Amino acid sequence: MKNVEYRLRAIEGIIGNKVKAAQEATEQISILPHIASVYEPLYDDIQRGGHTTYYLPGGRGSCKSSFVSLELIDGIMKDPEANGIVFRAVGATLRDSVFTQCLWAVDVLGVAHLWKAHVSPMQMTYIPTGQVIIFRGLDDPLKLKSIRPPHGRFKYIWFEELCEISGRNKLRSVLQSVMRGGSGFRVFGSFNPPISRSNWCNVLVDEPDPRAITFRTDYTQVPASWLGDDFVAEAERLKEINPQAYRHEYLGEAVGSGGEVFANITTREITDDEIEQLTYTYAGVDFGFSSDPCAVIKVAFDSKKDTIFLLDEIYRRHCSNKELADMIKEKGMDKRNPRKIYYSQFAGGYVEDHQHFVADCAEPKSIYDLQGQGLKVSACRKFPGCVLYRIKWLQNRRIVIDPARTPNAHREMTQYEYCRDKDGEFLADVPDKNNHCIDALAYACDGLIYKKGVTA
Repeated sequence: MKNVEYRLRAIEGIIGNKVKAAQEATEQISILPHIASVYEPLYDDIQRGGHTTYYLPGGRGSCKSSFVSLELIDGIMKDPEANGIVFRAVGATLRDSVFTQCLWAVDVLGVAHLWKAHVSPMQMTYIPTGQVIIFRGLDDPLKLKSIRPPHGRFKYIWFEELCEISGRNKLRSVLQSVMRGGSGFRVFGSFNPPISRSNWCNVLVDEPDPRAITFRTDYTQVPASWLGDDFVAEAERLKEINPQAYRHEYLGEAVGSGGEVFANITTREITDDEIEQLTYTYAGVDFGFSSDPCAVIKVAFDSKKDTIFLLDEIYRRHCSNKELADMIKEKGMDKRNPRKIYYSQFAGGYVEDHQHFVADCAEPKSIYDLQGQGLKVSACRKFPGCVLYRIKWLQNRRIVIDPARTPNAHREMTQYEYCRDKDGEFLADVPDKNNHCIDALAYACDGLIYKKGVTA
């Protein structure tokens, strides 16, 4: 019995020594060499406990997520009672965003050997003390039920892409679930501001709150060498061709005056002479039948001007797939450009270039039916968050619409607004209604949106 007690005390002593040594080592760690100088005042405020909530709206490349991840790791290692919890609106997006970001943070601080990470459940553990960082999606309410750390409390709470949460009531409910057991909490909300100034998140961070601070940043405040020449070149390219999109995406400004999703539309006539000069065309199909119509959109993309031209459309209800294929052929939408032909050595002469269509992948049978009618059709790509990703890509281009050529697309896109909460405040989400031409447009641009080197 004495031997057992002796061994237990020895083990406790060894563990205690390792914990003490690890804590002493972490006291020497500083995140300052790894953050942009613009964040130093914010770092100082956090260290002295100046505020509880830190809102970080910023443009692309502002390193706001990098800063929060470093602060999270550093703070937990220096406070044995602190744990962290990180949220995103959709759980499927955690692994490739905040989880990877925190792994980067422990690596850059040189403490990766002190942390253990696993994905099921998604969690990081500080080995010397057993403190944890838990990663959770807000798309499943059960994931928050009775959530607790092994010991201590959730001192650090991080909402990545805060604006994706469905309103301030949801935010308040989540905070009430995890802010328990003491004071001195650190709540971070990082996000790229939605385009609408009336979005609930943009309104929230501008409201006076003595417990909160809003700290805005953009890529120009970060060393260019951290971002790379390609990043800076792409930002300058967008600045030249679409200043409004540049201000929104890269400077983090809410440039929209209301809830409009597409503030980048130019409504004017598109002449036949213009179309003659547009070489590259794309087409998309959104299937429907009774309450939802079938929608087919054909567009051209001018990569030099980063401009999308809507050329033609089909918008029909109670239409079979064969009837839809016949209408596509009757309108000549199955040809890339009816006035252009190309030489084919396989055909032994000049032939017309057939148009490739991208259709909704949720309807494989309908795709098969169109293929059976001789059309070149493939399925679009879908993944969690893809709707907003495609919308953002479209928002970053000029879109020229001629109401005489595509009246339904013009109506949908000019009237499309962000969702509202029960208080009438705009959310970051978009409604899944009256958007059939918009979906067809997104499918048409599928290959452009996910092409390597073409940014959202």
